[in-house]
Amino acid sequence: MTQLSARDEAWIEAELAKFEVEQAEALGLHDRHHWSEPVHTRFTETERPHTTVLFGGFTLAHDTLIASAMRGLGYRIQNLPCPDGDALATGKEFGNRGQCNPTYFTVGNLVQHLVRLRDEAGIPAETLVKEYLFVTTGACGPCRFGMYATEYRKALRDAGFDGFRVLLFQQQGGLKQATGESDGLRIDAGFALAFTKALLVGDILNLLGYRIRPYELNPGDTDAALAECHRIAGDALERRRSVTLAMARCRRVLAGVAVDRSTPKPVVSVIGEFWAMTTEGAGNYHLQRFLEQEGAEVDIQPIVNWLLYLLWDLQFDIDQRLDLREADAGVFGLAGTDPTRSSLGLAAMGFALRGVFQVWANIAGLHGYALPDMDAIARCADGFYDPSVKGGEGHMEVGKLVHFAEDAHNHLTISVKPFGCMPSSGVSDGVQSLVTARFPNVGFLAIETTGDGEVNVQSRVQMALFKARQKAEEEHAEALAAAGLTQRAFQQRLAKSRWARTFLRPAHRVAASATNLVHALGSRSQSRHV
Repeated sequence: MTQLSARDEAWIEAELAKFEVEQAEALGLHDRHHWSEPVHTRFTETERPHTTVLFGGFTLAHDTLIASAMRGLGYRIQNLPCPDGDALATGKEFGNRGQCNPTYFTVGNLVQHLVRLRDEAGIPAETLVKEYLFVTTGACGPCRFGMYATEYRKALRDAGFDGFRVLLFQQQGGLKQATGESDGLRIDAGFALAFTKALLVGDILNLLGYRIRPYELNPGDTDAALAECHRIAGDALERRRSVTLAMARCRRVLAGVAVDRSTPKPVVSVIGEFWAMTTEGAGNYHLQRFLEQEGAEVDIQPIVNWLLYLLWDLQFDIDQRLDLREADAGVFGLAGTDPTRSSLGLAAMGFALRGVFQVWANIAGLHGYALPDMDAIARCADGFYDPSVKGGEGHMEVGKLVHFAEDAHNHLTISVKPFGCMPSSGVSDGVQSLVTARFPNVGFLAIETTGDGEVNVQSRVQMALFKARQKAEEEHAEALAAAGLTQRAFQQRLAKSRWARTFLRPAHRVAASATNLVHALGSRSQSRHV
């Protein structure tokens, strides 16, 4: 191929520029300019005492506790309610077409809240724009996270709140985030520590709630105890007092919930897209509570798993670049950085997260719960999903299902994904089919949420639960036979044993809590006759 001279290249560039001008004039575009979105993010430190920060998007426990922690740092903060069907309708009214479910719900939830403040509380729109702002998280994902802030601003403008401030802090941004003129939101070590404490406490209380509530003798006792725990832990976070002592007080409150774990219940793990599997409202058709109403014990995914995944992913990227000596200059690649120091820092953060979580979990009564080993999860996903492929939960969703299958962790896994979620759809509809083919005995159901079609989804869940319930009952019958116990004898022995207490759980052998208790009591009975 003949190489063009510099003169020829210059002539081609000139002809292309001339053609561009001619076409622009022919189409009437010659005097138009690229549109630039006005971004309102000014929030100064002097404005903090009289500016209300709105936020939301996690579970009720997390939102409540985060609000308390931020008030302890001097913020006027208000968490939004869990999005409902009206929020979805509002999001579709003011949002662009073709967005995913979480976008419509969360954007509509903010607009709906501001409309209520304006129309019902009588706060003028100008005051809301001046004295309120909204904070949300962002990430470098390929879909909704890249468009969230723009969608918020577009909907707010169209709803009559032009200029309302939407601040974004990145999940991977660490403490050195560029906040521009928004030094009123200070992302520093104090902010990160308070925020992380609230997340960990919220995780622990949620996990305890889902462990206890399916077996409570008096319906409503668990929710009442959790509400008191939210108050106790929130007060400690807001007053910046000992969270450890608060968790001990929560243990005493939850210990008052009487339970009966003698009935085998199918264990159902909920995984999938982060928002869809975390929200507790209309965004996933109240999936967690629906499963409990149908007689299941729900295994949720705590937010700390996501934090551990982010740390693992950062270390994975470092490891991948260490030997790129030509493409990325430096003794070990990563020119201008100290990869050893970075790796030690990530390891220390992971160790601290796990350590603090485990201490508080044990104090609160969450015994026997182990956070996942992210290296093991990556190994589980090996051969099914390349960890270099980012987006959503990456390989973690696949690794979880393989782990559940290998460890007899549950009777059914439900992967919940919103309509329009590219990463989760590719995993749950594509890759997981290979996993289920490799593990034919694993129970797996992928459901898509759109905001409507609740009856359809719940019908599919009920059909999958029928099989899961059969598995749980068969395991229980086999365990009773092996232990030489009838169900009635097991119930009588359980009622007199230490296992009847609220928090104690035997070692894991099978998925169902009741069946593990049969194994524990059966082994003790058999050992007495040896």
